[in-house]
Amino acid sequence: MSSFPGLLTVGAVLTAAGLALAACGGGQTTDAATPRTAVTSTAPATPYESGTTSGSDTAPPTSTTADTGIVITTARSEFGTMLFDRSGQAIYLFDKESTSRAECYAACATAWPPVLTQAVPRAAGAARSKLLGTTERADGSTQVTYGGHPLYYYAHEGKNQVLCHNVTEFGGRWLVVSPDGTAVA
Repeated sequence: MSSFPGLLTVGAVLTAAGLALAACGGGQTTDAATPRTAVTSTAPATPYESGTTSGSDTAPPTSTTADTGIVITTARSEFGTMLFDRSGQAIYLFDKESTSRAECYAACATAWPPVLTQAVPRAAGAARSKLLGTTERADGSTQVTYGGHPLYYYAHEGKNQVLCHNVTEFGGRWLVVSPDGTAVA
């Protein structure tokens, strides 16, 4: 135990402040009106589509097995019913993208990894098959679209968390997606 009891409290506050700043980081601006809090959803907690994690329990999946496409499903959150992948990773769209062509690359795609698939994506829950599609990225990978919007994860979220809804970064807002294909405002 420290002989400076206030020092422990100050350290805890600084650590919490640092985590809050890193929540949707990258040095970009965020919407100050939107709290960055974890939202527990009822999304199923199953392994990533590939059956393995990529070294971290919070890292989003980057691909699927060769014979099946990624499953896009839904779960309830603080923002209503929204899209998740089967593992419980929240899914976002980037409102800067007005077509199915992805514009998030480099540092943007590091912070907001694209939802990728190696086969036709599949719908579960309240997700609609007719809204699912794909688009080819510049590197030749296949990104999942929903309602004509390329889909993304936030790189620093754990399963069943929604930390960065309605956040402005990389020249646009990041919004969770409802089952009807629209952004939740």
